Amino acid sequence: QVQLVESGGGLVQAGDSLRLSCAASGRTFSSYAMGWFRQAPGKDREFVATISASGGSTDYATSVKGRFTISRDNAKNTVYLQMNSLKPEDTALYYCAARSAWFAAYDSWGQGTQVTVSS
Repeated sequence: QVQLVESGGGLVQAGDSLRLSCAASGRTFSSYAMGWFRQAPGKDREFVATISASGGSTDYATSVKGRFTISRDNAKNTVYLQMNSLKPEDTALYYCAARSAWFAAYDSWGQGTQVTVSS
């Protein structure tokens, strides 16, 4: 497992952009596929985006495709989520997570960073 710490959340207006960061501990970060999830009040946690260990493969939830971009810097042990054209419905607690392989279950989670989008 790896230890994950998210940052970069905040209060923004609709149409604004934010970049979330997730810093990972450990020397094996580059072997983990990473993901971003979010949970709005009263709703289940939902998948947002994922990226392979090398960064060569990505996938997105339909609701964010074309607006959000996931990327990673293995030299910095960090994964990012660039969020553009934010909408009020993007308001949620955003978590990053790690898994040992593309088809494995996520087994490490951060504490989350709050994103609030006002209309």
